[in-house]
Amino acid sequence: MTGSVSYVYGVAGPSPALDDAVRGLRGVDGAPVRVVAAGDVAAVVSDVPAADFEERPLAAHLEDLDWLEAVARAHHGVVDAVAAGVTVLPLRLATIYRDDQGVRAVLTAGGAAFRSRLARLAGHVEWGVKLYAEPAAAPDGPPGGSGESSRLSPGRAYLRSRSRERTARDEAHRAAADAVRRVHEAAAAHAVEHVRHRVQQGPLVRGTSENVSNDAYLVPSVRSDAFLAAVREAAGAGAPVRAEITGPWAPYSFAAGAPGAEDRADGEDRTGGAREEAAPG
Repeated sequence: MTGSVSYVYGVAGPSPALDDAVRGLRGVDGAPVRVVAAGDVAAVVSDVPAADFEERPLAAHLEDLDWLEAVARAHHGVVDAVAAGVTVLPLRLATIYRDDQGVRAVLTAGGAAFRSRLARLAGHVEWGVKLYAEPAAAPDGPPGGSGESSRLSPGRAYLRSRSRERTARDEAHRAAADAVRRVHEAAAAHAVEHVRHRVQQGPLVRGTSENVSNDAYLVPSVRSDAFLAAVREAAGAGAPVRAEITGPWAPYSFAAGAPGAEDRADGEDRTGGAREEAAPG
């Protein structure tokens, strides 16, 4: 494949405000962003090199974290800039079509679904709530003190110690689960939709804490202050967890994928998980 293909960041309603939002905006690979409209829906688009986004090169690029981070940051930068002015339905990273004609075809075919979702998202923002629990502390020593310990064989003393460690770990997990439930109930009271994401592991987790929940909430903008107050109170009320609250975001977690995938240049979106690695929050 040679030349360029159309990279779609999101869908919105065509309007002067949308035109203003993309004016002077640069996207992936520094390309200028434009609006491609079809009736009463429009896509936010830029050209990207086909040589980077056809199937084989894209698969290789997904192993290059620096490249993926640059694309993700450019993608989310465009979405967030547009969301500051209009309601936008964010699409996943590397949503690619062969040309603008393919983009218009998808907008036309999916117009009703796009309009319905945009109406649902209007006046709402996404908040992320991650909860972290510290590892369970090891027991100070065997019950009964050193006298009891001295009466046990080394094998039995080891088994007793492992049993107490398991008990402490189970109690810590139960306490964290109760805290997760309380925080979720407080958050859900102010949200209209909720998505539970996979918890973060490995290099995505900082320090020794364990990520025990990773949730997104769609919240009316006018209720954001009440949402934040409720979540902070629930997380700080003696709960054995630490809350990390991010937002407000464009509603990434509440946007359906684009229809018409058969017209994509590579046929598939392979980078939907990149937001956690590369985007703020």
